[in-house]
Amino acid sequence: MVSLAGIPMDAAAVMSLALEGILYGFSVLMCLGTIWTFTYKRHLQDVNRPIAVVATLLFVLSTAHMVVVIIHVQHGLVKYRDTFPGGPVAFFTDVTQDTFVIKNAIYNVQTLLGDGVVNLPFGQKIYRCYVVWQSAWVIILPCVMWCGVAASGVCSVYYFSQASVAEIENFFASRIGHWVSTFLASTLATNALSTGLLAYRIWMSERKVSAIRTTKRKVPILRILIDAAVLYSVTLGSSIICFSLWNDGIYVTGDLTVPVVSIAFYMVFIRIATNQNRHLSTVCRSVTETERRNLQQHPMQPLVHRPNDSKFSLGDI
Repeated sequence: MVSLAGIPMDAAAVMSLALEGILYGFSVLMCLGTIWTFTYKRHLQDVNRPIAVVATLLFVLSTAHMVVVIIHVQHGLVKYRDTFPGGPVAFFTDVTQDTFVIKNAIYNVQTLLGDGVVNLPFGQKIYRCYVVWQSAWVIILPCVMWCGVAASGVCSVYYFSQASVAEIENFFASRIGHWVSTFLASTLATNALSTGLLAYRIWMSERKVSAIRTTKRKVPILRILIDAAVLYSVTLGSSIICFSLWNDGIYVTGDLTVPVVSIAFYMVFIRIATNQNRHLSTVCRSVTETERRNLQQHPMQPLVHRPNDSKFSLGDI
């Protein structure tokens, strides 16, 4: 393999496993929190089933990717440590390994789910663009770009499995590298375009109603949207930077993207649920304070017994 900048491949594999394990733990906790927001004080028929299915799929894909990464590292450092030609470094460099191909296939599916079905920052990204704009023309370009992401992802996984020795040794300059760079760039562009369209529409709506709104939201939806989009974009941007520098860190950032997709999705629902609970608590406190002030201004008059008023007949009832 050509001399590349960055850490050795075996060290990159161990670092990737450790960091992904940490992020996966956070994603599991946030998944439980998301499930709680779906089910707390709600009937089964009130649960948003499509979103619940997506949350479950994200958890399953993240778990599957974590398991495959563990197996891949175990094969390289333990099982084939002394039998694979070139040792662990050569093993982790070999992109034709079944575990490497499988984990990249899972990564591509998770990315497609994040760009096409899951609105990383707010439910369903491309679908939400259609909902808030109420126009099919707006989502044509994002849908075309999403198809480009899918095509480049399928091609990259296929060429991973069919890579020759020369392509493995010149990964970044080979056709595999070209498909990987296309996949990363199209993913970032699709995410930016869909999020931008959605954010702009929400900002315009918020601007129109800001004049008549009496209270200001503590956690605006637009800020939640941008925070989640930035989290995902930073991860993708790190992969693109590593690729442009021919740095082996791309193997680390690529594996970290899978739990980041889940975390960004779960973060939205947890923050929205927390904001709603705070809003309800504020309203309840305001109502209680108003009632207390009314009682102070208009205290209840004591009941005075008057003898003349006590004479009544059954007809007065």
